[in-house]
Amino acid sequence: MESPNLKISLSEDERLDDLNCKGYMIIQNSKTFCFGMDAVLLTGFADVREGEKVLDMCTGTGIIPILLEAKTQADHFTAIEIQQESADMAKRSVIYNGLENKIDVIQGDIKECSQILKKASFDVVTCNPPYMNDNHGIKNPELPKAIARHEILCTLQDVVFQAKMMLKPGGRFYMVHRPHRSAEIISVLKEHGLEPKRIRFVHPYDNKDANMVLIESTRGGKSMVKVEPPLVVYKSPGVYTDEILKIYNSNS
Repeated sequence: MESPNLKISLSEDERLDDLNCKGYMIIQNSKTFCFGMDAVLLTGFADVREGEKVLDMCTGTGIIPILLEAKTQADHFTAIEIQQESADMAKRSVIYNGLENKIDVIQGDIKECSQILKKASFDVVTCNPPYMNDNHGIKNPELPKAIARHEILCTLQDVVFQAKMMLKPGGRFYMVHRPHRSAEIISVLKEHGLEPKRIRFVHPYDNKDANMVLIESTRGGKSMVKVEPPLVVYKSPGVYTDEILKIYNSNS
């Protein structure tokens, strides 16, 4: 299938989704894996400043660098993804949106980031990693969705270690994860010299337990953490809260 942009083509089962920001589109395949709200919320939580260089690990189809390019004045983004099909979609989305000079997509293993890329060369690292560890059942470890959701090809330790290696001293690491692993996450961050600075829990409704946590940590930072007010997604079934709408509308 040929897209309206003649520079790229769409494979079977692929589609172009409108990101409602600067006219940007993203290529996705619902039979493999599509981005979720967690990625969008991470782009609203991450503090990316003018002129900074950003690395997105486990980029999937490139949603985080594309949205952050729309929202921020960062100088350049590098994205790394181990699954060839997802990395290929990310590369074609970058081309489709004319962002070849702003976003580089690398198909590779994040466990080798510090060998592929220059160490301590990024101001910011972002990651929406696989959430589920060995305690969660895996129906088929070869499926792309399983690889994206389960710690099959990388663990929390791998993600945090590589983030530390790629950050400049004082650089910031932003991650979205699951609340039930919060104690483990904080322990692993501190083990690798990344000091938690901001934590925000995301709740589907104001009377429901959190189902996501957003965490900012700093390489070599002092020990002081701010727990921000809860972020509530829905005020009634199917109706987003004003803050969620603001995060989404900030893309436009």
